[in-house]
Amino acid sequence: MTRSRILSLALLLVLSVTALVGIPAATAQDEPLRITLVVNGVLGDKSFFDSAQRGMDRLIDEGYNVTINTLELGIDPANWESGLADAMADTDAYDLLIVGTFQMGEFLAKRVHLYPDKYFIMYDDAVRYDDPEFCVEGCTNVYSVTYAQNEGSFLAGVYAGAITRSDLEGINPEHIIGAIGGQDIPVINDFIVGYEQGACLVNPDNQTLIQYAGGWNDPAKGKEIALAMYEQKADIVFQIAGGTGVGVFEAAYEQGKYAIGVDSDQALIIAETDPDQAQHILTSMMKNVDNSLYRAVDLFLAGELPFGEAEVLGIAEGGVGLAENDIYEDNTPEWILDLIDAVSDAVDEGAITINTVFEDRVELGYNLATVGLPCSEQPEVDFDVSEFLPE
Repeated sequence: MTRSRILSLALLLVLSVTALVGIPAATAQDEPLRITLVVNGVLGDKSFFDSAQRGMDRLIDEGYNVTINTLELGIDPANWESGLADAMADTDAYDLLIVGTFQMGEFLAKRVHLYPDKYFIMYDDAVRYDDPEFCVEGCTNVYSVTYAQNEGSFLAGVYAGAITRSDLEGINPEHIIGAIGGQDIPVINDFIVGYEQGACLVNPDNQTLIQYAGGWNDPAKGKEIALAMYEQKADIVFQIAGGTGVGVFEAAYEQGKYAIGVDSDQALIIAETDPDQAQHILTSMMKNVDNSLYRAVDLFLAGELPFGEAEVLGIAEGGVGLAENDIYEDNTPEWILDLIDAVSDAVDEGAITINTVFEDRVELGYNLATVGLPCSEQPEVDFDVSEFLPE
């Protein structure tokens, strides 16, 4: 397996294709496909929502016969339900409406039956297709795509745990890493349990500092928490806090420490304005929202998008993974590069079963876990990390 694990559309396999009745006929392209992207926040987070917008921009750049209208609902959750309802009611503006995050799933589900001639894509969460209280008529005009963030974060944890054992400049003798979540909510905790498990695989003496910022657009708060973690001798901090995480990168740069980005390749984004700071973002846990939405629209236009279903995209499907840019390659010791490749292969092959906080994903082969699980209580895996560790 090569080190470049770039998302391939051909590798994004549909995990549940039991009923194709929800697939619309191929869309005629005499008129542009009108797409509304609803953002329950603002663009400019250099992460999650910007990734969704990149997927839309790619459609335009590659000449698809589409029009894109992006609606930013702002950072006040009190406006999100009414904002989505207004967007859905504006039926002359769209053929396909796209919205994401777990906060919006219920708002979408309880209204889609009012617009049977429209189609909807839910990303980063799945509507409850089998719950008539939410999906009045089964949400048969909704396609959901979610991401195995626990898998990608497992790789981030392996990476962070290995970095603490490296001779990279600024590394403390103690094996301490950090993670900052935007909020104490299940999807963020799914990142964290994978991250903790990955770090424990590399070092059973690893300590992971965990804190929640309480919001997604407060870089000053992110910086404050990260500075405290670096003061506690964390070598590297994983930011899982959207725009708040921008402050983590500032702290890493100021303290001569390191950070891991999230959702997008944040080092490359930061490098556009601050290349020195970007050197401290050694990798990012990529949740490939952009490519998944691009792919979904492409399938929709071909009449092949399975509405009424959800799919989960993990490492094997290219839905998640680590950013492998020049900063990653230049700063990461060879043994860690080899370790990440080997661990990725082991996950693909089923030799490593990864933790999750979601009970409904246990049937997909994950271990149910909670945040803060000690290394001594992590599940055993069929993988010998010792052959990669330096002497």
